[in-house]
Amino acid sequence: MTLPSLALLVALAPLAGAIVAGLFGRQVGRAGAHSVTILGVLVAFIGSCLVFAEVLQGATYNGAVYTWASSGALHFEIGFLIDPLSAMMMLVVTFVSLMVHIYTIGYMRDDPGYRRFFSYISLFTFSMLMLVMSNNFLQLFFGWEAVGLVSYLLIGFWYTRPTAIYANLKAFLVNRVGDFGFILGIGLVAAWFGSMDYASVFADAPSMAGETISLFPGVEWSLITVTCICLFIGAMGKSAQFPLHVWLPDSMEGPTPISALIHAATMVTAGIFMVARMSPLFELSDAALSFVLVIGALTALFMGFLGIIQNDIKRVVAYSTLSQLGYMTVALGVSAYSVAVFHLMTHAFFKALLFLAAGSVIIGMHHDQDIRNMGGLRKYMPITWITSLVGSLALIGTPLFSGFYSKDSIIEAVAASDIAGSGFAYIAVTLGVFVTAFYSFRMYFLVFHGKERWREAKPHDHGHDDHDHDDHAHHGLGPNDSPHESPWVVTLPLVLLAVPSLLIGYFTIEPMLHGGFFGDSIYVSSEHGAMAELSSHFHGAMAMAVHGLQTAPFWLALAGVVLAAWFYLKRPDIPAAIRARFGLLYRILDNKYGFDDFNQRFFADGSQRLGAQLWSRGDRTVIDGWLVNGSASLVGRLARWARGGQTGYVYTYAFTMIIGVVLLLGLSLWLGV
Repeated sequence: MTLPSLALLVALAPLAGAIVAGLFGRQVGRAGAHSVTILGVLVAFIGSCLVFAEVLQGATYNGAVYTWASSGALHFEIGFLIDPLSAMMMLVVTFVSLMVHIYTIGYMRDDPGYRRFFSYISLFTFSMLMLVMSNNFLQLFFGWEAVGLVSYLLIGFWYTRPTAIYANLKAFLVNRVGDFGFILGIGLVAAWFGSMDYASVFADAPSMAGETISLFPGVEWSLITVTCICLFIGAMGKSAQFPLHVWLPDSMEGPTPISALIHAATMVTAGIFMVARMSPLFELSDAALSFVLVIGALTALFMGFLGIIQNDIKRVVAYSTLSQLGYMTVALGVSAYSVAVFHLMTHAFFKALLFLAAGSVIIGMHHDQDIRNMGGLRKYMPITWITSLVGSLALIGTPLFSGFYSKDSIIEAVAASDIAGSGFAYIAVTLGVFVTAFYSFRMYFLVFHGKERWREAKPHDHGHDDHDHDDHAHHGLGPNDSPHESPWVVTLPLVLLAVPSLLIGYFTIEPMLHGGFFGDSIYVSSEHGAMAELSSHFHGAMAMAVHGLQTAPFWLALAGVVLAAWFYLKRPDIPAAIRARFGLLYRILDNKYGFDDFNQRFFADGSQRLGAQLWSRGDRTVIDGWLVNGSASLVGRLARWARGGQTGYVYTYAFTMIIGVVLLLGLSLWLGV
């Protein structure tokens, strides 16, 4: 098959599965729904492998499938761009999605919305594939909005739960804020470049570098800077960057499989991919890169702090995702686009592994999610335990694990950069290593080691239940129950994800970062030398791992692990004492720095107050009172006054006519007619 045919197959196979499971679910049944969607994603994965093999041979494709509309010289097309960047993303998206589909058979087996869920996640996969394969801004925006829409449906999948409805509405509204900036950026591209096609926009970008626009009278701004910042605001929403990060932890209200899909390979990585794809534009604006860098550094460090105090197993992993997305954004800000995408790839595997392992623990604990009620699960759930350990070691950047190669490369790239803000970013990402190790292994030790705390947990101590929409769901283990290993459809994806979490960084760092794998799909200006500096010090994956044992990030990560072990295995009284001693700091973290409260009071409550005032003074007073009722009252008064002249006497009418003539003559003289 040709590349265009393979691209169509990859995109449309999950869509076909989603349509069959969604529209004909009753006819095909539960087994038919999961079979057809898994088959669709499997076909997409095999097709992506074939595309990747073609790309490795040097083949690329950039062309339109059809033209949707034309307006003068501007064409709105659906088309595909197949190059190393999109081919790698296709592989990651389809593989992780395939693992999630298989896992869902076991996790959602008792759910009444089983067929609907498979339809949604298959549609989610289609949306993300359309986004990463696009060759123009129109299709990018279509995929961008489609993943937002399906995430709304999935986060609120259990629509009878008020918390789920609140969470999906929050995700939808926060992303609308980001998407408003995104569409402004696309509008600027269409208005100034006269094209929606990537290739023509990137070709014309250098000639537009000197153009300015006036956002406010008398103040000129660089066109490229404003465009890039607007596009990045879209990425801040999708990839949950400060301050548009608030929706991501609440997205845990959705079922665990979709948490893995949203956080690992699809929605949150869309913003990172988009900025990497737009590298020819971002390279023309140091101001935009500094903005990206500082936002990423703030997210990487301060979202990591929040992970330390979380007790819901899924929320710990969610804040880890926020922090790691900050690392990727920092890499984008120092022009290390290939490093950002490399971390995107490694993170997709170990983060999907951690989420699915958390779901396996939830199953084993009879849907109790509070890590304070766990402990000692290692001997009851050996596969979940060992795969969780692999994922955690990869997350904290242990040498030879995949996360080490991508995470250390980000830290080194920031150290080599001279872009404004790189000093602060270096401190943030380095300190973030310790924070990540501490909260990751806090969760690991509390869940898999130590005493078996579920035996002493009270019924009201149990965390919220992933299946508490079902009144008959069992919340947590009873006093005579024991945890159990999950079925093979749950553990098989864990094992298959653990392999790349352990190995893929070692085998791919050289070609992806230092071997020119991405070629022309990523552009880096000669003025930004972080990647060149990185390559000059790279002497192989093994040498990097050996050297990593001597660097500050390794010792910081080790310190985080040791401190977590001491606090939560040897001296569990210390965390409680610290919490009591630093109550204000704990309350700040527990309150998530006050962002949710501010958004609730200023935006949500403020909108309600504004709406109430508009209704009271605008609708009721002005529209109903003055315009509708007022005009009717005025007409009534005029009618009553005019009716007074209808007496039936000739002299009254004659007198009225004379007065009218006098008034008309006076008016004509006044007007000079």
